[in-house]
Amino acid sequence: MDQTWFKLQNGSDVRGVALEGIPGEPVTLTPEIVRPIGYAFAQWLAEKKGVPADQLKIAVGHDSRLSAEKIKIAVFQGLGKAGCGVADSGLSSTPAMFMATVFENHAYDGSIMLTASHLPFNRNGLKFFTRGGGLEKQDIKKILTIATETGLFDSKGGKKAAKINLMDDYAALLVATICKGAGQGDKPLAGLKIVVDAGNGAGGFFVDKVLKPLGANTKGSQFLDPDGSFPNHVPNPEDSKAMEAIISAVEKNSADLGIIFDTDVDRAGAVDKNGKPINRNRFIALMASIVLEEHPGTVIVTDSVTSTGLKYWIEEKLGGVHLRFKRGYKNVINESVRLNKEGKESWLAMETSGHGALKENYFLDDGAYQIAKVLIKVAQLHAAGKGSVDEMLAGLPEPAEAREFRAKIKTEDFGAYGGEVLDAFTRFVAEEPGWSLTPNSFEGVHVTCDAAHGNGWALLRKSLHDPVLPLNIESEEDGGVARIAARMKTFLSQFDQLDLPSMK
Repeated sequence: MDQTWFKLQNGSDVRGVALEGIPGEPVTLTPEIVRPIGYAFAQWLAEKKGVPADQLKIAVGHDSRLSAEKIKIAVFQGLGKAGCGVADSGLSSTPAMFMATVFENHAYDGSIMLTASHLPFNRNGLKFFTRGGGLEKQDIKKILTIATETGLFDSKGGKKAAKINLMDDYAALLVATICKGAGQGDKPLAGLKIVVDAGNGAGGFFVDKVLKPLGANTKGSQFLDPDGSFPNHVPNPEDSKAMEAIISAVEKNSADLGIIFDTDVDRAGAVDKNGKPINRNRFIALMASIVLEEHPGTVIVTDSVTSTGLKYWIEEKLGGVHLRFKRGYKNVINESVRLNKEGKESWLAMETSGHGALKENYFLDDGAYQIAKVLIKVAQLHAAGKGSVDEMLAGLPEPAEAREFRAKIKTEDFGAYGGEVLDAFTRFVAEEPGWSLTPNSFEGVHVTCDAAHGNGWALLRKSLHDPVLPLNIESEEDGGVARIAARMKTFLSQFDQLDLPSMK
């Protein structure tokens, strides 16, 4: 049992298989395993705050996952063993669970969100929050250490969980934010048709509790009912099928804007009135446009795979500063926080996955708040008769081609082996005609390829958690990705512990 809990760490979260149903994926997140994790969080938080655990108040919420109820009960049993006061928020979003620690009428010492984001139906996990924000990797390791030392225990006693309507307060905050920002009275979205695709996750509240009170016509919104089997598509703004679904809804209903959330609403994407996706680089470009209007010259921190065109957009078009940092939403957010502490203004941190956080909102990874910022701009443009948000992205340079390939590492010590490959790749680039190491790169090996040798860039890096070397390639010309990929395959083929994908 010594390694049982540590194997559940997924960066700054806990994740595992909670249900049977997928061959080769045995259940690892059982109620028996979860109870000590709940107990351990209470002990960790008590030590951090310097108070006895029985003086703590902790709120718990969950997304639409099928395993939510049994995992929640186990968490309450663990917190009960520690003597904590507990509250049940029911179906909730991840951002709302953080807000439970700062809302004056709630002000819980800590909170736990049960979610595995967009992962398949059989997965679940735990995200932890204090008033200082989400926990870091070292905090999760400490909690799992306490769980390991505690071991298994029977479910007994504990305080009864009080039911709370946290989502109502969270939605009211979004409504107030949009009204104040738009400056158009209490119905700033009147005359606008806006459709939402919640993917049967936790984002369905946005229609009845945010858009309709603001005056929007939401006819055509879809998949709002929570269903953890995700019968329609994966709730993921990066997924092609999910984006096709919201594009179809926009076109079918002649909507002014489409909105799509991931399962627990910490990520979002959009579709403009023409049916063109606003996700990945385009979503960052839109958010950067909004933020740089309010905070000229600010640093926009992104992950490492953003496009060359986005960098031009932020720096040359908008007059901001673009810092292309590392993959991982916590990495991006923490770098933005660090810059502010050093006196360098950074008001936005975003990943291409749709994770994004604003300084004005506790640097909270909050898809619904990002959409609130977009809706403020939508309302302002509509009231002024100045068009729609798609026009804000006119002229955004986009690559002719972009692809990601993933090479699996077959050896057990995959971290060290991946490092050897990257070291060798650095040497390879030094000898490759027309290729050069990209300045100010913070992750993996980022290469710039001149016009005669691919006309783009390539990034080879280690995955954050998996035995994989992701390879991202972007080119400004048709066929450029294939040219760069061919040279990459020549290099990678010399490593016998790599299982290479088709790189056509």
